[in-house]
Amino acid sequence: MKKYKVNVNGTVYEVEIEEISGAAAAAPAAPAAPAAAGGEVVAAPMPGNILAVNVKAGDTVKKGQVLVVLEAMKMENEIVCPRDGTVVSVSVTKGASVVTGEALCAIR
Repeated sequence: MKKYKVNVNGTVYEVEIEEISGAAAAAPAAPAAPAAAGGEVVAAPMPGNILAVNVKAGDTVKKGQVLVVLEAMKMENEIVCPRDGTVVSVSVTKGASVVTGEALCAIR
């Protein structure tokens, strides 16, 4: 297990990510993918469904910019960028289900 601290909307979360070998590690939504890309991981603060992904790899982003819209308990939650930077990778797609702590994208 690897531990990461993730800042989401000014709240710091500690995220543990398990490394897996084999076919499961190649899954496109694997939480470890953005960390391997060398960026700050933006993680899901709660379980839910992805309603919109507003960025793609290579996009320049500003602090506070909405990266992803996450629906949880029938509420739309805007997941915003923790700092200025560039999107290194995006780990989710519209319609995907995520769990708490799952990587959404990585910012460098």
